Amino acid sequence: MAKHFVSNKDESARLFKSDFLEMFTHVHWSVPIIIYLPVTVFFLARAVNTPGLDLSSLILLFLIGLLFWTLTEYLLHRFVFHYQPKSELGQRLHFLLHGVHHDYPMDSKRLVMPPSVSIPLALLFYGIFVLVMGEIYTAPFFAGFIVGYILYDEIHYATHHAPMKSRLLLWIKHHHILHHFKDPERGFGVSTPIWDYVFGTTYSAEETPAAEEI
Repeated sequence: MAKHFVSNKDESARLFKSDFLEMFTHVHWSVPIIIYLPVTVFFLARAVNTPGLDLSSLILLFLIGLLFWTLTEYLLHRFVFHYQPKSELGQRLHFLLHGVHHDYPMDSKRLVMPPSVSIPLALLFYGIFVLVMGEIYTAPFFAGFIVGYILYDEIHYATHHAPMKSRLLLWIKHHHILHHFKDPERGFGVSTPIWDYVFGTTYSAEETPAAEEI
């Protein structure tokens, strides 16, 4: 089996000569929670206090937003993070965005998305959602979307550095480990492998042992 990493230790390559810029590439796993949990609470509070939006609609929109995140996560991972540009600049950007993670998959400070990337993306998605749905329906939908993002980052960190005991978490972990160490052109779902099954990019039963075998 081909080797798909440079180092499997908790270490990484330096990305910038500037210490200031380099600092922003190392992110603790708690940062997405600290930044985005208050955002979730804010939008849920706005939704609760919105006239004409009943509780059942709020819950439904929240769950749809959560599900939509999982699809967004899959599409971004497959078609953006794994896009291989031909230009030297494009290849450099690809390495900064995702390539370094595949070369150093156990680097604990490069497992969650830096705020310098996640915040502009969150603002972009929010703007699109408002244009499509309007502010009233966007509030609970966006809250679910952001919760999905938080779960994605924390599950991603956990698959590399936290013990997994439940069958569900072991299944998710092994799915992601196969993406890194067996075939990086499959297994693009991180928080859930569901879209890999939908789009035919999952692994065979022979490649995915039962939870007790992991």
